[in-house]
Amino acid sequence: MKIHPTAIVESGVELGPDCEIGPYAVILGGVRMGARNRVHAFAVIGDVPQVRKREGDPSRVEIGDDNVFREHVTVHRGTRDTPTRIGSKCLFMAGCHVAHDVSVGSNVIVANAVQLAGHVAVEDFVTFGGLAGVAQFVRIGESAFVAAGAMVERDVPPFCIAGGDRARVRAVNRVGLERRGVPRESIAEIERVFRAVFLRKIPRAEALAAVETSDPFAARLVAALR
Repeated sequence: MKIHPTAIVESGVELGPDCEIGPYAVILGGVRMGARNRVHAFAVIGDVPQVRKREGDPSRVEIGDDNVFREHVTVHRGTRDTPTRIGSKCLFMAGCHVAHDVSVGSNVIVANAVQLAGHVAVEDFVTFGGLAGVAQFVRIGESAFVAAGAMVERDVPPFCIAGGDRARVRAVNRVGLERRGVPRESIAEIERVFRAVFLRKIPRAEALAAVETSDPFAARLVAALR
């Protein structure tokens, strides 16, 4: 483990083996961090939630392994008994904010200055472009891509690209699926389901009710939409 002399690590913090805490980084009480995490200069992890009303004592932040928190990233503790959770192998680029009670899966990339509001849920393999913002209680499905500058006020389905202000679903995240190693047959089936639901000129609920698939990935898209 390496902790720079100018870093601040409060009592009650749990750091796993081979973590590295950079200069002027701040890790506050209530943080439990796994192995091989890197926290760069001026990042703050575990501060109290930014809420106007008191919702009980702040809880904690639970972080997995092999994450990177770049300069000026902020991760706030949960409220009441709900921790803020981050999985493993995530990259948080400079200036990101992870608010209270947020849940982030594993293998997530969050580009510069992305803002995740309270109670947001981000599933595995999601990628955010820079300067995107996500409103409270919104869910971003697995392997979704949120484009740079997107302002997201609705749930983003798994495997899809969302972009714009206000963000809307645009296409299937084929590049992300290929990089993840999803089989070509599954990608084709996801695209078939996407066309059947989003591109047909009938009410979306009617189109969704008629969709059937046996592919496990496409079935997760159908379930999320329903």
